[in-house]
Amino acid sequence: MLEANRTRILDMLRPEATVLDVGGWAKPFSRANWVIDLMPHDSRGLYGEVDPASERFTEESWLTFDVCDRTPWPFDDKSFDFATCSHTLEDLRDPIWVCSELQRVSRAGYIEVPSRLEEQSLGVNGADWAGWSHHRWLIDRAQGALRFVFKPHVLSADPSFHFPGWFGAALTPEQRVETHFWEDELHAREVVFAEAEKLRSYLRDYVSENIRLQDKPSAEGGAVGRLRRRRAESSRR
Repeated sequence: MLEANRTRILDMLRPEATVLDVGGWAKPFSRANWVIDLMPHDSRGLYGEVDPASERFTEESWLTFDVCDRTPWPFDDKSFDFATCSHTLEDLRDPIWVCSELQRVSRAGYIEVPSRLEEQSLGVNGADWAGWSHHRWLIDRAQGALRFVFKPHVLSADPSFHFPGWFGAALTPEQRVETHFWEDELHAREVVFAEAEKLRSYLRDYVSENIRLQDKPSAEGGAVGRLRRRRAESSRR
């Protein structure tokens, strides 16, 4: 979770607010009173933030549950003041269902997922493929709704469908994520491309529209480039 947004959430929450963290196993949101995740409590913290002294949730309020099971989560409607779901939806087989349950059980919340800038860049998780190898979805926002497109294998096959490695390496932390604060309603939908050319345009157009966000590094950059420029200047003297 972006540190600035973590701070914003902590500042906006009342001391008595009840908070749910959905999919928080790898790096639990310690302010959460409840956590719901497929993985058990005692294995939490793969990516850090396991400080029992700061955790409001307990082993009893950590619910080991398949959030995609199409079974309503065992919480009453609007039983939470706020819900966080950070870097989880991109992994799930049914993020649309999860968004519907988030809206049902919470009055407001925050979602963070990898941006398309990162998910369509080479070198993020491997030199030969775009984005993270285990992620299922390309996610962005359109008309106030989260939009999910199943991440196709062809993404890595055509250079016009993805950003080169230098582009992904230059992304800022803010550019690497798509963030969404919501209140009362959480709109989410899947976009399905039945025609191959429409999918190609979806991938290609995004790259062509955003490639100029980063400056391509010069072939003469770095220490080698500086040495060559000095030699060239000396030869002209």
